[in-house]
Amino acid sequence: MTKVGLLECDHVREELLPIAGDYREMFPALFTQVAPDWAFTFYDVCNGHFPASADECEVYVCTGSKSSVYDDEPWIHRLRAFVKEIHNSGRKYLGICFGHQMLAEALGGKVQKSTVGWCVGVHNFQVLSQEEWMLPSRQSFSLLMMCQDQVMELPPDSTLLAETQDCPVGMFRVGEHMVGIQAHPEFTKPYEKALMEIRTERIGQAKVEMGIVSLELPVHELTFANWLKNFAAL
Repeated sequence: MTKVGLLECDHVREELLPIAGDYREMFPALFTQVAPDWAFTFYDVCNGHFPASADECEVYVCTGSKSSVYDDEPWIHRLRAFVKEIHNSGRKYLGICFGHQMLAEALGGKVQKSTVGWCVGVHNFQVLSQEEWMLPSRQSFSLLMMCQDQVMELPPDSTLLAETQDCPVGMFRVGEHMVGIQAHPEFTKPYEKALMEIRTERIGQAKVEMGIVSLELPVHELTFANWLKNFAAL
């Protein structure tokens, strides 16, 4: 078994839990389809519950969050330090949305609100660097997005892997053991739709309507999950 630590940086709103559960249900539901040997341990980091050290797990998955990585919160400062510890330990790290941004922020990059505003619904990512672990191979892939912040500057020792029209740093790798994606492969379309609707005032009516229409398009969450499984196994 591969011990995987889920760093929970937020929790699903109570009224939306019946759709697909919390993050501790969403991520195993996705990854056990391609990596049945992954055994998840849950760390409620947004409420101060962290691993004692990076050595506790072989792989860490860092979730999305309604918070920003530059917020002045004790748990965010602590998470930034823990991501540095993971980096120094050589353990594998998979950052999703906020976790992707935290990877950049913790290691010397820069994150801020994007001038394009929110990215929601299905977005197409163009692959810029075809890595050995990206099997089955694709020149592009589509995933659900739900973000306002973006990585503006990459940290040292980074390789840009994919971009979208509205998100130049869509996916990147640091060294050979850490990777981040701005999208949400763990989200289901019903959950994405509910989240867009509940945030309409913040996102904007026109963008939400376009995002809901985009849900008709296919997404490649299982292909992407397989890529991350392969990366974690390197």
